Amino acid sequence: MTTVSPTPDTTPVAPPPTAPHIVTAQTTPPASMRLRELAFGAACAAAVRAAARLGVADALDETPASAAELALVVDAEPAPLRRLLRALCCYGIFSETADGKFVHTEMSRLLREDDPNSLKYISLWCTEPWTWEVWPRLDDAVRSGTSVFPETFGKGFFEYLHQDAGESAQVFNRAMTTSSVQSAKDVADLLDLTGVSSVADIGGGQGHVLASLLEKHPSVHGTLLDLPGVVARADARLRDGGRLADRVRIVPGDCREDIPFQVDLYIIKNILEWDDESTRRTLHNVVAAARPGARVVIIENLVDDTPSMRFTTAMDLLLLLNVGGAKHTRESLVGRMSDAGLRVGEIHPVNAYLHAFECVVP
Repeated sequence: MTTVSPTPDTTPVAPPPTAPHIVTAQTTPPASMRLRELAFGAACAAAVRAAARLGVADALDETPASAAELALVVDAEPAPLRRLLRALCCYGIFSETADGKFVHTEMSRLLREDDPNSLKYISLWCTEPWTWEVWPRLDDAVRSGTSVFPETFGKGFFEYLHQDAGESAQVFNRAMTTSSVQSAKDVADLLDLTGVSSVADIGGGQGHVLASLLEKHPSVHGTLLDLPGVVARADARLRDGGRLADRVRIVPGDCREDIPFQVDLYIIKNILEWDDESTRRTLHNVVAAARPGARVVIIENLVDDTPSMRFTTAMDLLLLLNVGGAKHTRESLVGRMSDAGLRVGEIHPVNAYLHAFECVVP
């Protein structure tokens, strides 16, 4: 039997379809998209707050975890939690792996409560419920130049905080303590105490800066001055029975009213921002109390000449809203110190967001 070979198929073969052309995103989004993102900035702040309140960063250890696994720990629904994490990843807060799990980033670790540089409570403080009521009234504050808080809540900021917002007051205290502890070492590392035998922290809160200085300089004695309710919660190292107590005086008082002692060095940190009258009275009282030649070091955030401009200008606007205060420029702070009679010397950066102004009482 004859086998018939099949006739070769000479029909032209069509080339495979080309892949669709994908337009890659620009490295820098256009101005219209950047403005849209900024207008939605509240979503980012709310996402940070939600992650802090849920404890997502605390739940995630060094092992990558899925949203479902994290949801079990933080008592949340997996799908919405994944949406929250996806939004945070856009800002570098957490990162998603190729297999859909989540890992820590440098920023997400700062939301852990046990991180030595934790910003958990500062993040909560900046997003407390009252902030969402005053931010929309920023235009009113800009028109009037004064705080909108009394009109919004029927009382002043601190009165409201302690009478009507107990949880927020606790967050405030923890945030301020965290910030003070973290900056105290930077201040102690910066200041040269050669020739100084006594130092006072004016309006020094719980005294973390003073404690750090005394630990570094065992021959120096210190004084902590702040309101009675504040110094009652002073750093345990400074109170009776603390390891620095024998070198410390704790003085309840108001630096705007009187500074009843003389020392070689006065430190004033982050208290000259509430209002001009408080600043004027505090600086006047320091000059009136001090011996000629005494050093005064004033440490503040600045809204100019700093790498933390976005943070500091935001805090400046929040101060306008809640207490009618303001962060200083270098020029405005030097002007107030000079008006008080201080002789202003060198200005040193303490860290990314604080500057120290060295002054002398003539």
